[in-house]
Amino acid sequence: MTNSPDYPGFTRVTLKHDKAGWSGVVTSVWYGDQKMQDLRADGDRILFRISNGNPRLTPEDIVLERAGKGIHIKGKIWYQEFDVSGQPGSPKALKALDFKTTTLPPKRKVAQRDLAAAPPMGWSSWNKFATDISDKTVREIGDALVQSGLRDAGYIYVNIDDGWQGKRDKNGKLQPNAHFPDMKGLADYLHARGLKLGIYTSPGPRTCAGYEGSYGHIQDDAKTFAAWGVDYLKYDLCSGEAFYNTADTVYGTYQEMGEALATLDRPIVYSLCEYGRFDVGSWGREVGGHLWRTTGDIEDNYNTMATIGFDKNGTPKHTGPNGWNDPDMLEVGNGGMTADEYRTHISLWAILAAPLILGNDVRTMSAETLSLLTNAEVIAIDQDPDGAQGLPVKKDGKIEIWTKKLKDGTVAVGVFNRDTTERRVTVDWTEIGLPEVAKVRDLWAHADLQPAQNGFSIPAHGVQLLKVWRR
Repeated sequence: MTNSPDYPGFTRVTLKHDKAGWSGVVTSVWYGDQKMQDLRADGDRILFRISNGNPRLTPEDIVLERAGKGIHIKGKIWYQEFDVSGQPGSPKALKALDFKTTTLPPKRKVAQRDLAAAPPMGWSSWNKFATDISDKTVREIGDALVQSGLRDAGYIYVNIDDGWQGKRDKNGKLQPNAHFPDMKGLADYLHARGLKLGIYTSPGPRTCAGYEGSYGHIQDDAKTFAAWGVDYLKYDLCSGEAFYNTADTVYGTYQEMGEALATLDRPIVYSLCEYGRFDVGSWGREVGGHLWRTTGDIEDNYNTMATIGFDKNGTPKHTGPNGWNDPDMLEVGNGGMTADEYRTHISLWAILAAPLILGNDVRTMSAETLSLLTNAEVIAIDQDPDGAQGLPVKKDGKIEIWTKKLKDGTVAVGVFNRDTTERRVTVDWTEIGLPEVAKVRDLWAHADLQPAQNGFSIPAHGVQLLKVWRR
Protein backbone atom coordinates (compact mmCIF):
# COMPACT_ATOMS: atom_id res chain seq x y z
CA MET A 1 0.00 0.00 0.00
CA THR A 2 1.15 3.56 -0.68
CA ASN A 3 0.23 6.97 0.77
CA SER A 4 -1.39 5.45 3.86
CA PRO A 5 -1.50 7.91 6.77
CA ASP A 6 0.42 6.92 9.89
CA TYR A 7 -2.94 5.97 11.34
CA PRO A 8 -4.14 3.34 10.50
CA GLY A 9 -0.87 2.56 8.68
CA PHE A 10 -2.16 0.08 6.08
CA THR A 11 0.54 -2.10 4.53
CA ARG A 12 -1.32 -4.67 2.41
CA VAL A 13 -4.70 -6.03 1.34
CA THR A 14 -5.41 -9.64 0.45
CA LEU A 15 -8.73 -10.41 -1.24
CA LYS A 16 -10.14 -13.60 -2.69
CA HIS A 17 -13.34 -14.90 -4.18
CA ASP A 18 -14.42 -18.54 -4.15
CA LYS A 19 -17.59 -20.57 -3.92
CA ALA A 20 -18.21 -19.21 -0.45
CA GLY A 21 -18.04 -15.64 -1.76
CA TRP A 22 -15.69 -12.77 -1.05
CA SER A 23 -13.26 -12.67 1.87
CA GLY A 24 -10.30 -10.50 2.68
CA VAL A 25 -7.84 -9.13 5.20
CA VAL A 26 -6.38 -5.64 5.66
CA THR A 27 -3.03 -5.40 7.46
CA SER A 28 -2.22 -2.37 9.60
CA VAL A 29 0.82 -1.48 11.69
CA TRP A 30 -1.63 -0.47 14.43
CA TYR A 31 -4.00 -3.43 14.43
CA GLY A 32 -2.26 -6.27 12.58
CA ASP A 33 -4.35 -8.46 10.27
CA GLN A 34 -7.95 -7.29 10.31
CA LYS A 35 -10.60 -9.48 8.74
CA MET A 36 -12.92 -7.61 6.40
CA GLN A 37 -16.34 -7.69 8.04
CA ASP A 38 -19.74 -7.44 6.36
CA LEU A 39 -17.94 -7.77 3.03
CA ARG A 40 -20.16 -7.39 -0.04
CA ALA A 41 -19.95 -6.50 -3.72
CA ASP A 42 -21.68 -3.34 -4.93
CA GLY A 43 -21.27 -3.17 -8.70
CA ASP A 44 -17.62 -2.50 -9.43
CA ARG A 45 -16.94 -1.77 -5.78
CA ILE A 46 -16.44 -3.92 -2.70
CA LEU A 47 -17.70 -2.61 0.62
CA PHE A 48 -16.49 -3.85 3.99
CA ARG A 49 -15.88 -2.78 7.56
CA ILE A 50 -13.11 -3.38 10.05
CA SER A 51 -13.13 -2.90 13.80
CA ASN A 52 -10.25 -1.47 15.80
CA GLY A 53 -11.59 -3.27 18.87
CA ASN A 54 -12.99 -0.19 20.61
CA PRO A 55 -16.55 -1.02 21.68
CA ARG A 56 -17.48 2.67 21.81
CA LEU A 57 -16.93 3.13 18.08
CA THR A 58 -19.18 1.92 15.28
CA PRO A 59 -17.26 0.70 12.21
CA GLU A 60 -18.13 2.52 8.99
CA ASP A 61 -18.20 1.26 5.41
CA ILE A 62 -14.87 1.23 3.61
CA VAL A 63 -14.91 1.26 -0.21
CA LEU A 64 -12.45 -0.76 -2.32
CA GLU A 65 -12.28 -0.01 -6.05
CA ARG A 66 -10.05 -0.92 -8.97
CA ALA A 67 -7.54 1.72 -10.02
CA GLY A 68 -5.82 0.54 -13.22
CA LYS A 69 -3.90 -2.58 -12.30
CA GLY A 70 -4.16 -1.75 -8.64
CA ILE A 71 -6.78 -0.72 -6.12
CA HIS A 72 -7.65 2.17 -3.93
CA ILE A 73 -9.41 2.11 -0.59
CA LYS A 74 -11.36 5.00 0.83
CA GLY A 75 -13.02 5.31 4.21
CA LYS A 76 -12.61 6.24 7.84
CA ILE A 77 -11.42 4.47 10.99
CA TRP A 78 -12.06 6.23 14.29
CA TYR A 79 -11.00 9.83 13.62
CA GLN A 80 -8.89 9.25 10.50
CA GLU A 81 -10.16 9.52 6.93
CA PHE A 82 -7.98 7.87 4.29
CA ASP A 83 -7.73 7.35 0.53
CA VAL A 84 -5.03 4.74 0.00
CA SER A 85 -3.65 3.20 -3.19
CA GLY A 86 -2.21 -0.27 -3.69
CA GLN A 87 -0.42 -2.20 -6.42
CA PRO A 88 -0.21 -5.96 -6.99
CA GLY A 89 2.60 -7.60 -5.04
CA SER A 90 4.52 -10.81 -5.51
CA PRO A 91 4.07 -13.58 -2.95
CA LYS A 92 7.54 -12.73 -1.62
CA ALA A 93 6.72 -9.02 -1.30
CA LEU A 94 3.43 -9.77 0.44
CA LYS A 95 5.15 -12.25 2.75
CA ALA A 96 7.62 -9.56 3.77
CA LEU A 97 4.68 -7.56 5.09
CA ASP A 98 3.55 -10.29 7.49
CA PHE A 99 2.50 -8.92 10.85
CA LYS A 100 4.30 -10.87 13.54
CA THR A 101 1.77 -11.89 16.17
CA THR A 102 2.49 -12.94 19.72
CA THR A 103 0.81 -15.42 22.04
CA LEU A 104 -0.46 -14.63 25.50
CA PRO A 105 0.70 -16.76 28.44
CA PRO A 106 -1.67 -19.24 30.12
CA LYS A 107 -3.97 -17.56 32.61
CA ARG A 108 -2.58 -17.36 36.12
CA LYS A 109 -2.30 -14.99 39.05
CA VAL A 110 0.62 -12.64 39.67
CA ALA A 111 1.89 -12.07 43.19
CA GLN A 112 1.15 -8.45 44.01
CA ARG A 113 3.89 -6.26 45.47
CA ASP A 114 3.15 -4.05 48.46
CA LEU A 115 3.79 -0.69 46.78
CA ALA A 116 0.60 1.36 47.14
CA ALA A 117 -0.71 1.20 50.69
CA ALA A 118 -2.44 4.52 50.00
CA PRO A 119 -3.70 5.93 46.69
CA PRO A 120 -0.67 7.11 44.67
CA MET A 121 -0.11 10.86 44.51
CA GLY A 122 1.90 12.69 41.88
CA TRP A 123 1.79 14.49 38.55
CA SER A 124 1.26 13.41 34.93
CA SER A 125 2.16 15.21 31.72
CA TRP A 126 -0.89 14.31 29.63
CA ASN A 127 -3.70 16.66 30.67
CA LYS A 128 -1.64 19.82 30.15
CA PHE A 129 1.08 18.89 27.69
CA ALA A 130 -0.18 15.85 25.73
CA THR A 131 2.84 14.84 23.61
CA ASP A 132 4.57 18.24 23.81
CA ILE A 133 6.87 17.05 26.57
CA SER A 134 10.63 16.93 27.13
CA ASP A 135 13.38 16.13 29.62
CA LYS A 136 13.73 19.85 30.34
CA THR A 137 10.03 20.25 31.13
CA VAL A 138 9.96 17.18 33.36
CA ARG A 139 12.97 18.37 35.34
CA GLU A 140 11.35 21.78 35.78
CA ILE A 141 8.13 20.13 36.93
CA GLY A 142 10.10 18.11 39.46
CA ASP A 143 11.77 21.25 40.78
CA ALA A 144 8.40 23.01 41.02
CA LEU A 145 6.90 20.12 42.96
CA VAL A 146 9.67 20.51 45.51
CA GLN A 147 9.73 24.30 45.68
CA SER A 148 5.96 24.66 45.92
CA GLY A 149 5.58 22.16 48.76
CA LEU A 150 3.59 19.74 46.63
CA ARG A 151 6.19 17.01 47.11
CA ASP A 152 5.99 17.41 50.88
CA ALA A 153 2.19 17.31 50.61
CA GLY A 154 2.55 13.80 49.11
CA TYR A 155 2.78 14.31 45.34
CA ILE A 156 5.91 12.30 44.63
CA TYR A 157 5.39 10.54 41.27
CA VAL A 158 6.40 12.44 38.15
CA ASN A 159 4.78 10.51 35.32
CA ILE A 160 5.72 10.95 31.67
CA ASP A 161 2.67 9.94 29.65
CA ASP A 162 2.55 9.32 25.89
CA GLY A 163 5.05 10.99 23.57
CA TRP A 164 8.47 10.10 25.01
CA GLN A 165 9.10 7.09 22.75
CA GLY A 166 11.53 6.87 19.86
CA LYS A 167 12.32 3.76 17.80
CA ARG A 168 13.76 0.37 18.64
CA ASP A 169 17.41 -0.31 18.02
CA LYS A 170 18.68 -3.30 16.03
CA ASN A 171 18.31 -5.48 19.11
CA GLY A 172 14.70 -4.46 19.65
CA LYS A 173 15.43 -2.24 22.66
CA LEU A 174 13.10 0.74 22.84
CA GLN A 175 14.86 4.09 22.76
CA PRO A 176 13.47 7.43 23.93
CA ASN A 177 13.11 10.16 21.33
CA ALA A 178 15.40 13.17 20.99
CA HIS A 179 13.44 15.13 23.61
CA PHE A 180 14.62 12.61 26.24
CA PRO A 181 18.35 12.10 25.69
CA ASP A 182 19.03 10.37 29.03
CA MET A 183 16.19 8.61 30.81
CA LYS A 184 18.49 7.19 33.50
CA GLY A 185 19.85 10.66 34.14
CA LEU A 186 16.33 12.04 34.38
CA ALA A 187 15.35 9.36 36.89
CA ASP A 188 18.46 10.09 38.96
CA TYR A 189 17.63 13.81 38.93
CA LEU A 190 14.13 13.18 40.28
CA HIS A 191 15.26 10.59 42.82
CA ALA A 192 17.83 13.04 44.21
CA ARG A 193 14.92 15.37 44.95
CA GLY A 194 12.79 12.83 46.74
CA LEU A 195 10.58 12.17 43.72
CA LYS A 196 9.85 9.09 41.63
CA LEU A 197 9.69 8.60 37.86
CA GLY A 198 6.68 7.19 36.04
CA ILE A 199 6.46 6.16 32.40
CA TYR A 200 3.85 5.03 29.88
CA THR A 201 3.42 2.34 27.25
CA SER A 202 0.80 0.13 25.62
CA PRO A 203 0.37 -3.62 25.08
CA GLY A 204 -0.47 -2.80 21.46
CA PRO A 205 1.86 -2.05 18.55
CA ARG A 206 1.16 1.68 18.93
CA THR A 207 0.31 3.95 21.83
CA CYS A 208 -2.75 6.18 21.76
CA ALA A 209 -0.73 8.98 20.18
CA GLY A 210 0.84 6.66 17.61
CA TYR A 211 4.25 6.06 19.20
CA GLU A 212 5.98 2.71 19.55
CA GLY A 213 4.06 0.33 21.83
CA SER A 214 5.28 -2.76 23.65
CA TYR A 215 3.57 -5.45 21.55
CA GLY A 216 6.01 -8.32 21.14
CA HIS A 217 8.54 -6.69 23.49
CA ILE A 218 6.89 -6.90 26.91
CA GLN A 219 9.76 -8.43 28.88
CA ASP A 220 12.39 -6.34 27.12
CA ASP A 221 10.55 -3.08 27.82
CA ALA A 222 9.99 -3.96 31.48
CA LYS A 223 13.72 -4.57 31.87
CA THR A 224 14.51 -1.31 30.08
CA PHE A 225 12.23 0.66 32.37
CA ALA A 226 13.81 -0.90 35.43
CA ALA A 227 17.31 -0.14 34.16
CA TRP A 228 16.33 3.50 33.71
CA GLY A 229 15.08 3.69 37.31
CA VAL A 230 11.35 3.88 36.61
CA ASP A 231 9.07 3.62 39.65
CA TYR A 232 5.58 3.65 38.08
CA LEU A 233 4.15 2.26 34.85
CA LYS A 234 0.89 3.28 33.19
CA TYR A 235 -0.13 0.52 30.76
CA ASP A 236 -2.71 1.88 28.30
CA LEU A 237 -4.66 -0.59 26.12
CA CYS A 238 -4.85 1.69 23.02
CA SER A 239 -4.15 -0.26 19.80
CA GLY A 240 -4.05 -3.42 21.90
CA GLU A 241 -7.85 -3.31 21.63
CA ALA A 242 -7.61 -4.97 18.23
CA PHE A 243 -5.87 -8.00 19.74
CA TYR A 244 -7.25 -8.02 23.26
CA ASN A 245 -10.97 -7.30 23.38
CA THR A 246 -12.43 -10.15 25.42
CA ALA A 247 -12.35 -10.60 29.18
CA ASP A 248 -9.76 -13.38 28.91
CA THR A 249 -7.43 -11.64 26.46
CA VAL A 250 -7.51 -8.31 28.30
CA TYR A 251 -6.71 -10.16 31.53
CA GLY A 252 -3.94 -12.01 29.68
CA THR A 253 -2.19 -8.96 28.30
CA TYR A 254 -2.19 -7.19 31.67
CA GLN A 255 -1.05 -10.41 33.32
CA GLU A 256 1.84 -10.60 30.82
CA MET A 257 3.20 -7.21 31.81
CA GLY A 258 2.45 -7.89 35.48
CA GLU A 259 4.58 -11.03 35.30
CA ALA A 260 7.37 -9.14 33.57
CA LEU A 261 7.37 -6.51 36.31
CA ALA A 262 7.31 -9.21 39.01
CA THR A 263 10.62 -10.63 37.76
CA LEU A 264 12.43 -7.31 38.20
CA ASP A 265 14.60 -6.38 41.15
CA ARG A 266 13.14 -2.88 40.94
CA PRO A 267 9.68 -2.25 42.49
CA ILE A 268 7.34 -0.54 39.98
CA VAL A 269 3.79 0.57 40.74
CA TYR A 270 1.53 -0.92 38.05
CA SER A 271 -1.32 1.24 36.72
CA LEU A 272 -3.85 -0.54 34.51
CA CYS A 273 -5.50 1.71 31.94
CA GLU A 274 -8.16 -0.30 30.09
CA TYR A 275 -11.05 2.09 30.73
CA GLY A 276 -12.93 0.00 33.27
CA ARG A 277 -13.77 -2.86 30.94
CA PHE A 278 -14.62 -6.36 32.08
CA ASP A 279 -15.01 -5.38 35.73
CA VAL A 280 -11.28 -4.71 36.03
CA GLY A 281 -11.45 -4.01 39.77
CA SER A 282 -12.42 -7.63 40.40
CA TRP A 283 -9.16 -8.93 38.90
CA GLY A 284 -6.73 -6.00 38.82
CA ARG A 285 -4.83 -7.24 41.85
CA GLU A 286 -4.57 -10.72 40.32
CA VAL A 287 -2.38 -9.42 37.48
CA GLY A 288 -0.16 -7.47 39.89
CA GLY A 289 -1.97 -4.15 39.44
CA HIS A 290 -2.08 -1.40 42.05
CA LEU A 291 -4.64 0.89 40.41
CA TRP A 292 -7.04 0.57 37.50
CA ARG A 293 -8.97 3.07 35.47
CA THR A 294 -12.73 2.92 35.91
CA THR A 295 -13.65 4.98 32.85
CA GLY A 296 -12.54 6.81 29.72
CA ASP A 297 -10.48 9.98 29.80
CA ILE A 298 -11.40 12.90 31.99
CA GLU A 299 -11.77 16.39 30.49
CA ASP A 300 -11.36 19.81 32.04
CA ASN A 301 -15.05 20.62 32.41
CA TYR A 302 -17.54 20.10 35.19
CA ASN A 303 -19.96 17.80 33.35
CA THR A 304 -17.29 15.25 32.40
CA MET A 305 -15.61 15.38 35.80
CA ALA A 306 -18.94 15.03 37.64
CA THR A 307 -20.18 12.18 35.43
CA ILE A 308 -16.99 10.24 36.10
CA GLY A 309 -16.69 11.09 39.78
CA PHE A 310 -20.29 10.53 40.80
CA ASP A 311 -21.28 7.77 38.39
CA LYS A 312 -18.24 5.97 36.92
CA ASN A 313 -15.98 5.56 39.92
CA GLY A 314 -15.72 1.77 40.12
CA THR A 315 -17.04 -0.82 42.53
CA PRO A 316 -16.32 0.30 46.12
CA LYS A 317 -15.56 -3.18 47.46
CA HIS A 318 -12.66 -3.49 45.03
CA THR A 319 -10.69 -0.56 46.41
CA GLY A 320 -8.34 -0.55 49.38
CA PRO A 321 -4.64 -0.77 50.25
CA ASN A 322 -2.58 -1.82 47.21
CA GLY A 323 -5.52 -1.72 44.82
CA TRP A 324 -7.37 1.47 43.87
CA ASN A 325 -10.25 2.45 41.63
CA ASP A 326 -8.85 5.19 39.40
CA PRO A 327 -11.36 7.69 37.93
CA ASP A 328 -8.47 9.38 36.08
CA MET A 329 -6.22 12.34 36.74
CA LEU A 330 -7.01 15.70 38.31
CA GLU A 331 -7.72 18.70 36.09
CA VAL A 332 -7.34 21.25 38.89
CA GLY A 333 -5.61 24.41 37.67
CA ASN A 334 -6.07 23.85 33.94
CA GLY A 335 -8.66 26.61 33.64
CA GLY A 336 -11.79 24.82 32.48
CA MET A 337 -13.65 24.93 35.80
CA THR A 338 -14.38 27.40 38.56
CA ALA A 339 -12.68 27.28 41.95
CA ASP A 340 -15.86 25.78 43.44
CA GLU A 341 -15.92 23.10 40.74
CA TYR A 342 -12.27 22.27 41.31
CA ARG A 343 -12.97 22.08 45.05
CA THR A 344 -15.72 19.57 44.27
CA HIS A 345 -13.28 17.66 42.03
CA ILE A 346 -10.70 17.26 44.82
CA SER A 347 -13.29 16.59 47.52
CA LEU A 348 -14.99 13.86 45.50
CA TRP A 349 -11.70 12.19 44.58
CA ALA A 350 -10.71 12.27 48.28
CA ILE A 351 -13.95 10.64 49.37
CA LEU A 352 -13.49 8.02 46.65
CA ALA A 353 -9.96 7.20 47.88
CA ALA A 354 -8.85 7.88 44.31
CA PRO A 355 -5.25 8.35 43.20
CA LEU A 356 -4.39 12.07 43.20
CA ILE A 357 -2.39 12.63 40.03
CA LEU A 358 -2.05 16.29 39.10
CA GLY A 359 -2.42 17.34 35.48
CA ASN A 360 -1.64 21.06 35.54
CA ASP A 361 1.51 23.09 34.92
CA VAL A 362 2.79 23.32 38.48
CA ARG A 363 5.52 25.75 37.38
CA THR A 364 3.02 28.54 36.78
CA MET A 365 0.00 27.68 38.93
CA SER A 366 -1.79 30.33 40.95
CA ALA A 367 -1.70 30.60 44.72
CA GLU A 368 -5.37 29.58 44.72
CA THR A 369 -4.60 26.37 42.82
CA LEU A 370 -1.70 25.56 45.13
CA SER A 371 -3.95 26.09 48.14
CA LEU A 372 -6.55 23.71 46.72
CA LEU A 373 -3.95 21.02 46.05
CA THR A 374 -2.12 21.22 49.37
CA ASN A 375 -5.02 21.17 51.84
CA ALA A 376 -3.60 18.63 54.30
CA GLU A 377 -6.97 17.89 55.90
CA VAL A 378 -8.54 17.01 52.55
CA ILE A 379 -5.52 14.95 51.46
CA ALA A 380 -5.77 13.02 54.74
CA ILE A 381 -9.30 11.93 53.78
CA ASP A 382 -7.97 10.52 50.52
CA GLN A 383 -4.95 8.90 52.16
CA ASP A 384 -6.80 7.39 55.14
CA PRO A 385 -5.07 4.09 56.06
CA ASP A 386 -8.26 2.02 55.84
CA GLY A 387 -8.62 2.94 52.17
CA ALA A 388 -12.42 2.76 52.18
CA GLN A 389 -14.21 4.22 49.18
CA GLY A 390 -16.98 6.62 50.14
CA LEU A 391 -20.60 5.99 49.22
CA PRO A 392 -23.65 8.14 48.52
CA VAL A 393 -26.10 8.01 51.41
CA LYS A 394 -28.68 10.45 50.06
CA LYS A 395 -29.58 11.78 46.64
CA ASP A 396 -32.22 14.48 46.52
CA GLY A 397 -32.47 15.93 43.04
CA LYS A 398 -29.29 17.91 42.46
CA ILE A 399 -28.07 17.44 46.03
CA GLU A 400 -25.95 14.41 46.93
CA ILE A 401 -24.53 13.49 50.34
CA TRP A 402 -21.63 11.05 50.48
CA THR A 403 -19.90 9.57 53.52
CA LYS A 404 -16.59 7.80 54.04
CA LYS A 405 -15.64 5.93 57.21
CA LEU A 406 -12.15 6.72 58.45
CA LYS A 407 -9.72 4.61 60.45
CA ASP A 408 -9.90 6.79 63.57
CA GLY A 409 -13.68 6.26 63.82
CA THR A 410 -14.63 9.61 62.34
CA VAL A 411 -16.61 10.05 59.14
CA ALA A 412 -15.95 12.31 56.17
CA VAL A 413 -19.14 13.84 54.81
CA GLY A 414 -19.39 15.50 51.40
CA VAL A 415 -22.49 17.54 50.65
CA PHE A 416 -22.46 18.20 46.89
CA ASN A 417 -24.58 20.66 44.96
CA ARG A 418 -24.81 19.52 41.35
CA ASP A 419 -27.19 22.35 40.51
CA THR A 420 -26.25 25.47 38.53
CA THR A 421 -27.44 27.80 41.32
CA GLU A 422 -26.57 28.12 44.99
CA ARG A 423 -28.62 25.87 47.27
CA ARG A 424 -29.31 25.88 50.99
CA VAL A 425 -28.99 22.34 52.32
CA THR A 426 -29.99 20.97 55.71
CA VAL A 427 -28.29 17.73 56.71
CA ASP A 428 -30.25 15.37 58.95
CA TRP A 429 -27.40 13.62 60.77
CA THR A 430 -29.61 10.74 61.90
CA GLU A 431 -30.88 10.18 58.36
CA ILE A 432 -27.34 9.69 57.06
CA GLY A 433 -26.32 7.32 59.86
CA LEU A 434 -24.79 9.78 62.32
CA PRO A 435 -27.36 10.11 65.13
CA GLU A 436 -24.99 11.39 67.85
CA VAL A 437 -22.65 14.06 66.55
CA ALA A 438 -20.03 15.38 68.96
CA LYS A 439 -17.92 17.57 66.66
CA VAL A 440 -18.02 18.86 63.10
CA ARG A 441 -15.10 20.38 61.19
CA ASP A 442 -15.18 22.24 57.87
CA LEU A 443 -12.13 20.89 56.03
CA TRP A 444 -11.90 23.63 53.43
CA ALA A 445 -12.33 26.46 55.94
CA HIS A 446 -10.12 24.69 58.53
CA ALA A 447 -12.74 25.59 61.13
CA ASP A 448 -14.61 23.70 63.84
CA LEU A 449 -18.39 24.12 63.67
CA GLN A 450 -21.02 23.79 66.33
CA PRO A 451 -22.28 20.17 66.47
CA ALA A 452 -25.81 21.45 66.03
CA GLN A 453 -24.95 23.24 62.80
CA ASN A 454 -26.46 21.28 59.96
CA GLY A 455 -27.47 23.96 57.47
CA PHE A 456 -25.10 24.99 54.70
CA SER A 457 -25.26 27.35 51.74
CA ILE A 458 -23.46 25.56 48.91
CA PRO A 459 -22.53 27.38 45.70
CA ALA A 460 -23.38 26.10 42.24
CA HIS A 461 -21.41 22.93 41.52
CA GLY A 462 -19.87 23.31 44.96
CA VAL A 463 -19.29 21.18 48.04
CA GLN A 464 -19.30 21.29 51.82
CA LEU A 465 -16.64 18.83 52.98
CA LEU A 466 -16.85 17.92 56.65
CA LYS A 467 -15.25 15.62 59.17
CA VAL A 468 -17.65 14.38 61.82
CA TRP A 469 -16.87 12.90 65.24
CA ARG A 470 -19.49 10.74 66.94
CA ARG A 471 -20.13 10.58 70.69
